[in-house]
Amino acid sequence: MKIFRHYENIPDEIKGSVVVLGNFDGFHKGHQAVIGRAGKLAREMNVGLSVLVLEPHPRSYFNPEQDNFRLTSFRTKTHLLEDFGVDTLFVLPFDEKLAKRTAEEFITEILVNSLGISHVFAGYDYRFGAGRGGNADLLQEMGRTEKFGVTIVEKIMEGDHIYSSTNIRETLRAGDVHLCAERLGHWWHVEGHVLHGDKRGRTIDFPTANLSMEGYIKPKFGVYAVRVMIPSGPAKGLWDGIANVGKRPTFNKNELMLEAYIFDFAFDIYEMPIKVEFVDFIRAEMKFDGLDSLKSQIEKDNIIAQKVLSDPKNQQDSFPAPCRGDHL
Repeated sequence: MKIFRHYENIPDEIKGSVVVLGNFDGFHKGHQAVIGRAGKLAREMNVGLSVLVLEPHPRSYFNPEQDNFRLTSFRTKTHLLEDFGVDTLFVLPFDEKLAKRTAEEFITEILVNSLGISHVFAGYDYRFGAGRGGNADLLQEMGRTEKFGVTIVEKIMEGDHIYSSTNIRETLRAGDVHLCAERLGHWWHVEGHVLHGDKRGRTIDFPTANLSMEGYIKPKFGVYAVRVMIPSGPAKGLWDGIANVGKRPTFNKNELMLEAYIFDFAFDIYEMPIKVEFVDFIRAEMKFDGLDSLKSQIEKDNIIAQKVLSDPKNQQDSFPAPCRGDHL
């Protein structure tokens, strides 16, 4: 997948694609349905499939002090989109200049003149341009005058459930990561490089791989059954484990951290990239009166996690990440 962080001077061979507009936080089943329809049309038209997003998210730009709310980091989002079969990702820097651009200018200067789009897809509630002045009606109106196709996708539902990032965030804050996976269509996960920590886990025979949660929404604090994916090196593979997400009150810490203990693991993976998939919630974060009581509880957590991870409904391919070609 090619990534462009600008819209000026786009190569001619990239122009003329079917472009999907949105943020796609979490890349849930609703997002997959929209991009899947766009991919089918792109194949029929024999043109590329593109996605256009804004970074940072406008919510973060206008309210930078708010808590992190994103289900996926930008890195994770690009991986999911590429695996799904997207050819080109346009990442427009959301700054003061773009924030003041009118909806009409966004269409004519960016979509038409710069990207030369053949067709655009957007959700029924997609808003764009200064003051969120652009909507589905404007896209359809200007599509007729500027000669590009427009598809507005209505809300995607399963039964009475509406697929939306907002709903999935609420599910994650409640700690129900299995339901979260059902609605995402893939396991919710955190990616990052393993950090050097206090190394206290070694003293109780439970060394952990620590990841920063910066940029991610805060799930319910506590212990989870997880799978850790290591993409390269001697430890390459998928490993079972447990992870604590929280602020480690036993040690009077205040920094949010993800600490993953990998079962039967003896490799050095400091500073290596890993992915931690959340499978099920085990218990809330607790404050212990010492290392002995903490070690005893971790031993109990490990037994529960092993049972959870061996359950057929919790196998890694129960919610495989959306793969290239699934939508065609």
